[in-house]
Amino acid sequence: MTSVGTPLTTEFESYPVPVAAGIGLRHIHFGEFLKDQPGVAWLEVHSENYVCPGGSRLATLETIRRNYPLSCHGVGLSLGSAEGLDFEHLKRLRSLVDRFQPSLVSEHMSWSTAGGVYLNDLLPLPYTEEALDILVRNISQAQEALGMQVLIENPSSYVTFAQSTIPEWEFCAETARRSGCGLLLDVNNVYVSSRNHGYDPRDFLNAVPGALVGEIHVAGHSDSEWDGHPVLIDDHGSPVKDVVWNLLDEALERIGPKPVLMEWDLNLPALDVLLGEAAKAQAALDQLVAANKMLVNVA
Repeated sequence: MTSVGTPLTTEFESYPVPVAAGIGLRHIHFGEFLKDQPGVAWLEVHSENYVCPGGSRLATLETIRRNYPLSCHGVGLSLGSAEGLDFEHLKRLRSLVDRFQPSLVSEHMSWSTAGGVYLNDLLPLPYTEEALDILVRNISQAQEALGMQVLIENPSSYVTFAQSTIPEWEFCAETARRSGCGLLLDVNNVYVSSRNHGYDPRDFLNAVPGALVGEIHVAGHSDSEWDGHPVLIDDHGSPVKDVVWNLLDEALERIGPKPVLMEWDLNLPALDVLLGEAAKAQAALDQLVAANKMLVNVA
């Protein structure tokens, strides 16, 4: 195992991301966060946007971080790569974690590197024992290097591999059991993949152990077509559709309350629109808590 060094000193406390709705922090909203400190429970940043030693973007995050719990969501570890991990990138991520003390760190169940070249996509894995072994090995090494548990996000997908022998939901759960990682349940990805591949999204929700889920994502998707067939695209560029909000309700009922992130990465709206979407996620959490209290009172 390649060492990534000892932790740096930091001025930030690692207070936990609350069981509440958060949003992704994007640069077009920096000014409003610096000036107004909008009322949102927590923030998520894309790790690779901040793995630099300095600069204005990092300085801005340091200022905003003082007022909000933080989650770091990565896209560059290529955890499914048979070539193994890039330990230089892991060093940069460890420095980010040490500096900002996020209570949640997450990545994707995918691969994106080949021959030292980074591909601008999160590519799917075959769901086989061989791929599972590789993924578990890489996740275990990443968690050791970062000094904390990592949450792994289920992908959205548009093709399947003929070699796959394990249902996706079993592959996700087994990855967490073997590696000790947690799961980031993206209900939009569940819905998109279920429509693209013709399975019931509830099969996924019912098979994933709720205790392994540390965070939930919701996002928008778009309708497209390929070779005359309808395809849903997980583009994070629009409001969350009603079918996904309904699936969130089912997921929360099934696994219990978790931190929920409203993702929006393309065609970014005004901050009040994004906060309005987060308020819908918060309403879903509040409704679940109220229902559970009512059941306790009846009992």
